[in-house]
Amino acid sequence: MDEKDLKHTISPHFIKVRLISEMITNIIGFIVLLILYWLDGYFQWPDWVGWILHILLILTILGTIWDLFEPKYLYRSWRYGLDPEYLYLSYGVIKKEWVTIPVTKIQSVSSTQGPLMKMYKLRSIKVETMGSSQTIPGLDEPTAFKLKEEIAEYAKLKEEES
Repeated sequence: MDEKDLKHTISPHFIKVRLISEMITNIIGFIVLLILYWLDGYFQWPDWVGWILHILLILTILGTIWDLFEPKYLYRSWRYGLDPEYLYLSYGVIKKEWVTIPVTKIQSVSSTQGPLMKMYKLRSIKVETMGSSQTIPGLDEPTAFKLKEEIAEYAKLKEEES
C-alpha cells in the first residue's frame, strides 16, 4: 500500500494537546534552569558550571522553538490504514517511517488517554506484537474505539483461520 493510499489521519486537536504538553515540559525545564542559575550564583560554583548552564539554556530555547512547529508537522505526516490483512502506519517529520503490521502478528490492542487528551476527547491506540509495539496518537474517541475493535476483530478472525 502506498502512502497516498493511507487516507486516515489523527485528530487536528492533537496539535493543541501536543503544544500544551510540550509547553508544560519546557516551563518546568526553564524553572529548573533558573534554580540552577541561582544556585550557581549563591554557592559560587566554578566557571565551567556557568558555561554548561549557558549551553543548556541555549539548547532549551532551541528545543522550545522546535516544539512550537513540530506538532503541526507531526500531524501532517501521520497516516494509517487498515485492511483484513495488514495495519499500515506512516509517520515522521525528519525521518519518515512506514510500518506494515500483519494482523496475524498482533497480540494486543489497547487504548490510553491522559488528562490533556481527555479534555479534547482524544485517545491513543497501542498495537503490540511479539517483537514490538506501535502507537497511533491523538485519535478522536469514536474513531479510536472503532479502530481498536476493527483491529481486534481482524486479528481474531485471522487467528481462527490459522
